Amino acid sequence: MGSRKRRRDQAAETIAAGIASGEELFGGSLEYDHGYRRHIEAHLELSLVDTFRQLPRLVARSVRLAARTDRNATLVVAAAELGQGLTGAFSLLATNEVLVGLFAQGPTPDRVRNALPALIAVAVSGTLTALLRALSTIAAGRLEPKVERAAEVTLMTKVARVEMEKLEDGDFKRLLQSASWGTDASRQMVGYSVGIVNALISLAAASVVLTVLHPVLLPLLFLITLPQAWGAVRDARRRYRSTQAWIDHNRQQAELAWHLRDRESAQEVRVHGVGRYLLHHYRRMAAAGEAEAGRLARAEAVTDLGSSALSGLASLLTYLVLGWLVLNGHTGLAASGTAVLAIRTGTGGLGRLVTQVQMTYRQSLYLADYERACVLADEHAIPEGGVPVERFPDEIALEEVSYTYADREKPAVDAVSLTIRRGQIVALVGENGSGKTTLAKLIAGLYRPQAGRILWDGTDDGRLDRDDLFRHVALVSQSFTEWPFTAAANIAIGRPRGPADSPGPADLPGPAAAPQPALVSAAEYAEADAVIDELPKGWRTLLDRSYVGGVALSGGQWQRMVLARARFRDAALVIADEPTSALDARSEIAAFAKIRELADRGQTVILITHRLASTRLADRIFVLDHGRLTEQGSHPELMASGGGYAEMYTMQAAQYADGKGSKGDKDGAARPAGADRAANGDGRVSR
Repeated sequence: MGSRKRRRDQAAETIAAGIASGEELFGGSLEYDHGYRRHIEAHLELSLVDTFRQLPRLVARSVRLAARTDRNATLVVAAAELGQGLTGAFSLLATNEVLVGLFAQGPTPDRVRNALPALIAVAVSGTLTALLRALSTIAAGRLEPKVERAAEVTLMTKVARVEMEKLEDGDFKRLLQSASWGTDASRQMVGYSVGIVNALISLAAASVVLTVLHPVLLPLLFLITLPQAWGAVRDARRRYRSTQAWIDHNRQQAELAWHLRDRESAQEVRVHGVGRYLLHHYRRMAAAGEAEAGRLARAEAVTDLGSSALSGLASLLTYLVLGWLVLNGHTGLAASGTAVLAIRTGTGGLGRLVTQVQMTYRQSLYLADYERACVLADEHAIPEGGVPVERFPDEIALEEVSYTYADREKPAVDAVSLTIRRGQIVALVGENGSGKTTLAKLIAGLYRPQAGRILWDGTDDGRLDRDDLFRHVALVSQSFTEWPFTAAANIAIGRPRGPADSPGPADLPGPAAAPQPALVSAAEYAEADAVIDELPKGWRTLLDRSYVGGVALSGGQWQRMVLARARFRDAALVIADEPTSALDARSEIAAFAKIRELADRGQTVILITHRLASTRLADRIFVLDHGRLTEQGSHPELMASGGGYAEMYTMQAAQYADGKGSKGDKDGAARPAGADRAANGDGRVSR
């Protein structure tokens, strides 16, 4: 007793130490930001009776899902499972005939000869059962990944059309995270449903045979199985409850493991000695998890012993009843042997049925989230069709446009009116949070105005075909995407081709093929050709170090690739949001000269930047403050007015008044302090 108490105390201390590590590092629990918790709660509230009440609905949902994906494979699985049930029942009845023949009176050769047809029937039914099982496995193996792929493609197709505003909504993002589990759940539900059907048919076959042999044997079958079912449900609930209670702890432990392995954290882990510190806490947290696993194992052992004891008593009662039936002549010795086989078949089927139904119900909760996400995605999809946009407008006019984010009270853009003409360079200027990026997204059609309107040559953009509108827009975002593709694909994705005209391997740039002229031109425009020339496989180099043969680019190199991507898109409207933040001074000057070239070619440029020296090349500057348009004009006009723009420009210029500004910054205001921190901006490649 004393040693047991010591073990419990040690386990409690270990768990407390692990929790303390989580408190020290994370300040408490890390909440899982999806539907996992509430689904666990719903699962725990389900009783054994409720579980079986859900059975018809769950199987029907899985059958509909499978039939929509591959009707033929679904029919094959259903037929094979039904066939297994029939052959199983036939096999039990044939076994009974074998036993009757063998236990009959007479010479042994005669008894064996009389039992031979039944023996052949048993062998044939066993062979048929094996063949049907193999057929079901093949069909289900083809069906399950198809169902998952269809669910994934459906969800991704719908999400790709969702309005940005809805996509940024916290509740919708949480729903999508849970829905992503639903795509896997769709596959698992098909597999579990096949298991349910198999278990039901096995149970039905055993029940029919027992009823034929003697009706009193049927309730005894369920009496044997119920304790096992109770134990399985109790163990499952306990494990799920533990998972719920420890999921935050496990997530914290995984977070530590990630940072110990992550390349981004590697420098501080080594130089600051963070590795030893994190490992100390990781060991404490891992030990706490091990203590909880030990507690679960002990509890499950007690439950299993209890359920096995009850099931054993029920089995003893069953065999006593069976013996009484034989002794009193109510059933024969052969029938009793068949009954034993049927009871074993039935108890196995019922046990599998309980487990499969429990798992199917749990997965159905995530599938419900998947279906709900698909419905919401359709409701908030970008409308298809509208007035065609055959050419870029000569004028884009904003009239009292306002937009407020769902989690904010004050508008990000507040009653803004302005006009942008074709071929202009327009600069949006203001402090952080002034609404510059939001306004650019409104102009690009990513957001819809909540008040006011945006007119393209007099037509409200809400009436325009949004896909046509997007075809005239190119984005150079400060949060650009570093696609884990080849250098060629990273530029070509600016104007992706459809499946019908996608280039084959011979058409792609690389050592064995000449680069496409448009790709080369785009790379030269952004000076990304120097970056590509340094890559080990040139245009075919994978730009992701996490894959074999891949490389990592610096921030400045990536910005050159993104500028090339925008150039390759060849759109009439280019929105450049801090397009040179990671470039060195010389490259930045060259980049802005290239932006000037775009306007000279008739393209319209919306430039968002904190570096006010670059706004001097703009034809029109719009100054925003807390979402409102406070000033507009050219650089000389705004400097002469002495307003907020002039004040901000003068403050930046003052940083270079001592003559220490970058070469080429003739008035000393080209770049604010710290702007030359771009890594490897000279074209070198990090490997």
